[in-house]
Formats: sequence, C-alpha cells, structure tokens
Amino acid sequence: PDMYPGNCWAFKGSQGYLVVGLSTKIYPTAFTMEHIPKTLSPSGNITSAPRNFSVYGLDYEHQEEGKLLGQYVYDQGGEPLQTFPVMEKSEKAFQIVELRIFSNWGHPAYTCLYRFRVHGMPAK
Repeated sequence: PDMYPGNCWAFKGSQGYLVVGLSTKIYPTAFTMEHIPKTLSPSGNITSAPRNFSVYGLDYEHQEEGKLLGQYVYDQGGEPLQTFPVMEKSEKAFQIVELRIFSNWGHPAYTCLYRFRVHGMPAK
C-alpha cells in the first residue's frame, strides 16, 4: 500500500517468481515494475531491486511453460516506476500472468519487489 523502505515482497536470493491472477482476461500491452528510489534507501543503494526478468501469460495457474510476453531489465539508475511494453504479441488473452525474476542488482541475501502491474485491453 505504500513505498516505504522494507515494505516490499522480499524473497531469498536473486531468483524468484510471482503468479498474478487478474480480475478478467486481458490482452497484455505492458508491465510496470516499481522499487523505492536510491534517495529513500537507508543504505543509499537499491541492490535488492530486480534486474533481469521475464513475463509470461498462462492458461492455468500451474502451467509449466506459458507464452513468453517479454524479457526485460529494470534499470536501477532509472526512474523508480518503469513501464515495459509487451515484446512478444499474442493473439490470446490471459487471466494469469507469471513474473520470473532471474537476478537483482547485487544484494547477496534477498530481492525486493515493491509493485508489479499488468496493463492491457479487456477481452470481449
């Protein structure tokens, strides 16, 4: 609900995933990731921010391999809120989206995700 340091979804290490169930099926158009800015960080850095990540559209929650919608890099030197357009267009609508984080910006113990948003057009 807020962007205070530490009020994040933290997971051990630099790799993790999150499956998001949307309220309705959509044709995804973009994704937004948000982390606190360096100026709010008590350490003065945001090494716990996600770095390399991919987003997949899923047909059902426990699907092994979904439809790749894009591979991205969150820029720790950029704005705290960064939007990434869908790179791999799909003719299919999805109600479930998986975020896979492959690395962070160097924190050895954990990775912190503050906000992840999915944007798109509702399926008819």
